[in-house]
Amino acid sequence: MVMANPSLRLLLQSIFILFFFFFLLPCLSSSWSCPEYQKQALLQFKSSILAIDSSLHTFDSWNSSSSCCLWDKVACSSPSNSNSNSNSTSTSTSTSSVVIELHLSNLSSQLMPSNLLAPLFFIRSLRVLDISQNSINGQIPALGFGNLSNLVHLDLSWNEFNGSIPPQLFQLRHLQYLDLGSNKLQGGLSPRVGSLQGLRMLNLSSNRLSGELPEEIGNLTKLQQLSLSSNKFSNAIPSSILYLGELEEIDLSNNALSMEIPTHIGNLSTLSSLSLGNNKLTGGIPASMQKLNKLNSLDLEGNMLTGEIPFWLFDFKELQELYLGGNSLTWNNNMKVVPKCSLFGLSLRSCGLRGEIPEWISTQKSLLVLDLSKNQLHGPFPQWVLFQRLSSDLPNYYPPLLSPITIFLGSCRRIGDAKFLSILMLDGNNFSGPIPQSISQLPLLQLLDLSRNRLSGNIFPVFDPQMSMGYADFSSNQFSGEVPTTFPTAIEILALGGNKFSGALPLNLKKLRNLERLELQDNNISGELPDSLLQISHLRVLNLRNNSLQGSIPKTLSNLQNLRILDLSSNNLTGEIPIEFVNNLTGMIEAPPNATSQTPDFAVAISFFSSKIFRTEFAVNELIVNWKKSKQGLSSHNIDMYFLLDLSNNQLSSEIPASLCTLKALKMLNLSYNKLSGKIPALLSNLKNVEGLDLSHNKLSGPIPIAFTKLQQLTTLDVSNNKLTGRIPIGGQINTMADPNFYANNSGLCGFQIRVPCPEDLPPTPKLQEDDNKEEPWILMETVGIGYAIGFLLTIGIIFLAGYFNPSPPPNSRRHRRHHPQRLIRQRI
Repeated sequence: MVMANPSLRLLLQSIFILFFFFFLLPCLSSSWSCPEYQKQALLQFKSSILAIDSSLHTFDSWNSSSSCCLWDKVACSSPSNSNSNSNSTSTSTSTSSVVIELHLSNLSSQLMPSNLLAPLFFIRSLRVLDISQNSINGQIPALGFGNLSNLVHLDLSWNEFNGSIPPQLFQLRHLQYLDLGSNKLQGGLSPRVGSLQGLRMLNLSSNRLSGELPEEIGNLTKLQQLSLSSNKFSNAIPSSILYLGELEEIDLSNNALSMEIPTHIGNLSTLSSLSLGNNKLTGGIPASMQKLNKLNSLDLEGNMLTGEIPFWLFDFKELQELYLGGNSLTWNNNMKVVPKCSLFGLSLRSCGLRGEIPEWISTQKSLLVLDLSKNQLHGPFPQWVLFQRLSSDLPNYYPPLLSPITIFLGSCRRIGDAKFLSILMLDGNNFSGPIPQSISQLPLLQLLDLSRNRLSGNIFPVFDPQMSMGYADFSSNQFSGEVPTTFPTAIEILALGGNKFSGALPLNLKKLRNLERLELQDNNISGELPDSLLQISHLRVLNLRNNSLQGSIPKTLSNLQNLRILDLSSNNLTGEIPIEFVNNLTGMIEAPPNATSQTPDFAVAISFFSSKIFRTEFAVNELIVNWKKSKQGLSSHNIDMYFLLDLSNNQLSSEIPASLCTLKALKMLNLSYNKLSGKIPALLSNLKNVEGLDLSHNKLSGPIPIAFTKLQQLTTLDVSNNKLTGRIPIGGQINTMADPNFYANNSGLCGFQIRVPCPEDLPPTPKLQEDDNKEEPWILMETVGIGYAIGFLLTIGIIFLAGYFNPSPPPNSRRHRRHHPQRLIRQRI
């Protein structure tokens, strides 16, 4: 009856509202308000961030008029549990809350100094601090983190922290989760890490840590996840790792670990993922691994393991990933395998497989990754793709996390219903014949490498333009006909070199607008460079070496402003090097700040309806270029470090444009074997990063610029077979280039490098005075006359004394002898 009265009901509602706002709400607000000093610390942190990146809206809810417990990215304790966690200098009571969690990941991409974290170190009640995926650089603040003694969860991953790991982090005795991955930390891993005995997750991957792994790591007996991958750790895996009885995942891949895999590693019975790939491990696969019944993923790839691949590996029912390639392991081709597992990824690269692909692979219907490359498999291309049938249980597929690199994988003869195949490779085998058209019916195919086989044919599969394929390598086969263009528009790396393709470059190459790397070297391609090629604006690598291209270099080639490697060598290009072409190659003008770091591998990620994420990464084949007088493979890991322009072995003429000096990022410039004339531009000395400069076999004249001594990175300079004159410069790196062959057939050059002295280096010839020169003939005549007279007199005197000269007797003497002959006779008697 009372409630039926509308006026009374309205009165009661009004009283309740007033009571709520004036009594209950203030009580609730006070109980959920954070201490003032914590609010001020967070506002100071906000101010520091906005001073660097004022465009952020992440902190819009952070203001002085509201409790920080109500702010985004902040979590507070309940009032009853706050007092013990509050700062000792705090005035908070048991009826107030304190900040215990800060989730500050991915705030900004702007580079930020590590000292902006200083205000956070006053909030000593923090239990969870996540500042991952920012661009914070500098050393990790040691003393600051040492103050946060209540931390349970600390995530500093994906930043730019450098220096060593501060020992104060190992004093956080409550810590259970520590992620320092993907930074630039250096030094070793301190034995003090063993003091974190409550730790359950430790991630130090993708840093620059080195040295031995400490035995004290065995003290982390509660550890469940250990990731130390992609560092420089060396020597043996510590035997104390066997003490980690609760370990579920261990990743030590991509280091320099050596010795054998611990013999009793099978005692880690809870292990589900073991990744030791890309180290220097030796020996065989330990037999104790048979006890790892929960093993889901095993990666031993890229080591120096030996012995036969054990058949019991295929008895693990939970096994989904098995990577054994790149070792000295051998496959028993007579072994009959009946797998009990359903694999997502399999690598048996270079494991000695012969003949046809093993029959048991056809039972693997969920394969995403298959690597059987570098074996002795033969026969026609697998026809199993003709029978592909997609079903409703396809996974949710995320496009690959593309980077300018890709993958190595294998292939198979028949895989039945391999509906999920995303990575397919046949490289380094002896497969022959054409590629079946049905390969284009694999909608999830991401990475296809069929290089280095004997595949042939002049008709390529027509792929769906909407496919997400990012990488295709058909190089070093026997394909012929026109250059194929029937690839998905998403493709980023296309390698067609080392075949027999002919004709002009197709105009519809421009539809492959996402291409970053195009390799067409070592074919029979003719005609001129088409303008359509210049519309692929993302192109970073263009290799057309050793074809029959004609005409001039188009000025519009400069539209490819992202080019870093351009190889047009060994063609029939004519005319001059266009100035406009050089001026706009902005990709070669200045190296980006991250050009010295390694590029991440090509990655594929697939999410299933069960929310399980499968992710795999691989490295792509090397790019082969002429580098410093020889062919060299540029690693896919750091291809962005190289900037190359090769126009050698053509018919280019006229002078070398001085505008080449603007390409300051160049590491290699090759203009050899052309008809270039004129002087060498002194401005080429502005190429501060150039390591190789080849100007040989041209018609260049004049001196070698003295300014070349400023090229501090130069290791190879070849100016042979020109018409150069003058002294070879002295100083800098040129002093180290004393091979005479690099200066040969320049008749006018001199210098210590070729052991030919310059005229100005010869000792001067003494000169007589002018007056002496005038008297010289008279002096000579007088000397000769006196000499003859003295000589004549001396000769007569000698003859006289020797008795060879007697004077004639007087006449009376001769008569006297005639009248007294008897007297003479008598005297003789």
